[in-house]
Amino acid sequence: MKITRKTKLAKILQENPKAAQMLIEGGMHCIGCPMAMQESLEQGCLAHGMEDKDIDEIIDKLNNKKKK
Repeated sequence: MKITRKTKLAKILQENPKAAQMLIEGGMHCIGCPMAMQESLEQGCLAHGMEDKDIDEIIDKLNNKKKK
C-alpha cells in the first residue's frame, strides 16, 4: 500500500504498526486517540500545525520505511 495524504491513520497503523513511532517523532502525539484514527494523514498533520513540506516528508519516510 502506498501512503498518501488521504490515507487514513488507522490504515497506516494497521499495515505498519511501527509507523506509530515515526508519526510521534514527527509531532503527531494523538496516535492513541480514537478520533485520530478516522482522520487522513493530511488532516492529522494539519491539526498539529504542520506545513505541506512537513507532510510530504512524513509521507516519504513512511513509504520508504515500508520498503525496507
